Amino acid sequence: QVQLVESGGGFVPPVGSLTLSCIASGVTLDHYAIGWFRQAPGKEREGVSCISDRGTSTYYLDSVEGRFTISRDNAKNAVYLQMTSLKPEDTAVYYCAAVLRPRELVLLPYEYDTWGQGTQVTVSS
Repeated sequence: QVQLVESGGGFVPPVGSLTLSCIASGVTLDHYAIGWFRQAPGKEREGVSCISDRGTSTYYLDSVEGRFTISRDNAKNAVYLQMTSLKPEDTAVYYCAAVLRPRELVLLPYEYDTWGQGTQVTVSS
């Protein structure tokens, strides 16, 4: 099982930027798809972005399309989520999650097996 740790969250003003990191230990990520998810208070966890094992396919939640960018560096066992033009509605705990060799790249929480502990992102003036 891969172990994931998120970092990079914080408090930022609207239109600000933040980059989250997801670092894996135990195994290399070269056969894992990785997703970023978020959960705001009182809301269900929702998919934000995901990336295929080789990084050739990516998907984004419509509301973050054009503002967020997911990337990975398998040699470093790392996945990143670069967030720009942040809005208050982006406020949530952000999680990275991994699934081994999925049949299809999806942005659904229940499709992912291994989760990090989460990192808080707060967008407020």
